[in-house]
Amino acid sequence: MPNHPAEPFRIKMVESIQLKSKEARKEAMIKAGYNLFTVPAEDVYIDLLTDSGTGAMSQNQWASIMLGDESYAGATSYYKLEEVIQKIFGFSHFVPTHQGRAAENILSSILIKPGSYIPSNMHFDTTDANIRAQGGRPENLVIDDAFDIDKILPFKGNMDVVKLEYFINEKGPENIPFGCITITNNAGGGQPVSLENIKAVSKIYRKYNIPFFIDACRFAENSYFIKMREKGYASRSPLEIAQEIFSLADGTFMSAKKDAIVNIGGFLAMNDNKLFQDVCNALILREGFPTYGGLAGRDLEALATGLMEGLQEDYLAYRIQQTAYLAKKTKEAGVPIIEPPGGHAVYLDAGTLLPQIPQSEFPGQALTAALYLEGGIRGVEIGSVMFAHPDPESGEIIYPNLELVRLAIPRRVYTQSHLDYVVKILVKIFTQRESYRGYKLTYSPELLRHFTARFEPL
Repeated sequence: MPNHPAEPFRIKMVESIQLKSKEARKEAMIKAGYNLFTVPAEDVYIDLLTDSGTGAMSQNQWASIMLGDESYAGATSYYKLEEVIQKIFGFSHFVPTHQGRAAENILSSILIKPGSYIPSNMHFDTTDANIRAQGGRPENLVIDDAFDIDKILPFKGNMDVVKLEYFINEKGPENIPFGCITITNNAGGGQPVSLENIKAVSKIYRKYNIPFFIDACRFAENSYFIKMREKGYASRSPLEIAQEIFSLADGTFMSAKKDAIVNIGGFLAMNDNKLFQDVCNALILREGFPTYGGLAGRDLEALATGLMEGLQEDYLAYRIQQTAYLAKKTKEAGVPIIEPPGGHAVYLDAGTLLPQIPQSEFPGQALTAALYLEGGIRGVEIGSVMFAHPDPESGEIIYPNLELVRLAIPRRVYTQSHLDYVVKILVKIFTQRESYRGYKLTYSPELLRHFTARFEPL
């Protein structure tokens, strides 16, 4: 089992954090409607809400910012990013966006019509919502073992290719404007996808002439897992593995706030010339001119540098082992988690930890509230708040298979003592787990309700 790894960097700048009193935390939660998204960051001690845009940039990234060309059109910073994206991903065209959901929105608005179906292993929240917003139906076709939290598999994020082909034949390829796969599988525990599986998925999509897009938000972590776990790839670099992955697809969209270790940024890439022109037209309307896409030149520079840094093997080894350390300590505390640990987060099984709370009363929400109230720790619910939806035909609420709380570790931010503190609070919650009760919604928007919903304890 892993020990905490030595950081492959030195700390040059620090940011002060403060653990507020329990009374102050209670007041903050009441004011926020018990939604951790609306708790001010200064009231949070250890912030594991997300690894998106929360990493610490390197000295080279900060230096790159000073080179940013802020020209409106044709900035040199754009061409530098273009060179890096071509090197890693290999697609004919790309546009920058301010973050991943903007790329999803543009792709969905162009290709999806009411009644369209979009298969994937598992869609995460903004992808799911962007598909639904256009009248489409997201479909999750991950392998069944993904829902067995204790089962140890090297690639638990794989798509079930038998299910995929059956789904295509059932719905008709003409009703599937594009297909996806998410690497790593965030909604299912940050689990990686094998290259063997990506090849099989690509073969099926191409058999039915369905464009294949990869959600690439954590592609570098996925590439490292392939290197470590898949036969025949031990001698390959993460960059070489990534190049092979994306050669199997027709395009990709990425929230670069994850594996590119930037605070803002994303992109959409593709090979199809006609689609690229449509994307450029939509981008100008929503984000900006195609050579800046909602980003400043300095952001384009930091992104170009960060994409390559995110593929460095010493960094990836540290990143994966840090997550494994937190997972090991959490399991030792008695708290059930999805195993094996993924790359960017530890996923607590709230449904098993708090069996007295039914899905309709949001056990994941109860656990996130407990983490904050007991220790000032902010995580995120990935369960019925995020993913329960009414069936479009019957109106019956469809609940997700898992009730999770994700503790996402920001890149290059927290040390071993921070993680040990998280475990200390988890031990406290575990010993008094029977005392926790559920929550009810007092406000809920139709889509992406977890960001702005409000709750009351039952």
